[in-house]
Amino acid sequence: MSEISTKPYLLRAIYEWCTDNGFTPYLAVKVDAATTVPMEYVKKGEIVLNISFGATSGLKMDNEAIQFHARFGGVSREIYVPVQNVLAIYGNENGQGMAFEVSSTASENAASQPTDSPLSSVPAPAKAAPVGLQSVPDTGSDSAPGGAPAPGPDDNNDPPKKGGRPTLTRIK
Repeated sequence: MSEISTKPYLLRAIYEWCTDNGFTPYLAVKVDAATTVPMEYVKKGEIVLNISFGATSGLKMDNEAIQFHARFGGVSREIYVPVQNVLAIYGNENGQGMAFEVSSTASENAASQPTDSPLSSVPAPAKAAPVGLQSVPDTGSDSAPGGAPAPGPDDNNDPPKKGGRPTLTRIK
């Protein structure tokens, strides 16, 4: 018997932590053929979803997938996200949460399994280990460890955008 992945349990734990502390839980997802999301909101093959109680209806987080209904542009849509496709879960207000490496998505795993196998309908367990999110150093530090100047928030020299929605930056 194969071991069950810890990823769905960690997702539920971070979701509960966010709601207990009054944060809005957001889910970053890698979109593929196995996901059901509004494609007009997908950017670079990824989408960020608000999964708070007020933004969803019928939220179900099990070991295989996350399912719920949500409104996009006033239209209720059914959302289905395989756990394997989840990139991160975090609190929108402070960015704290957990990021995961997605080495293969649910549709890639389904395509690689032979169709005559009796296990073809059983999803493969996630093999990626979670990667913790790192905090950004405060603005008071002028140098990085080792005396080198601290790198900027991004590679270009554009000033940071004011207002708007916060985004999750994955650090590898």
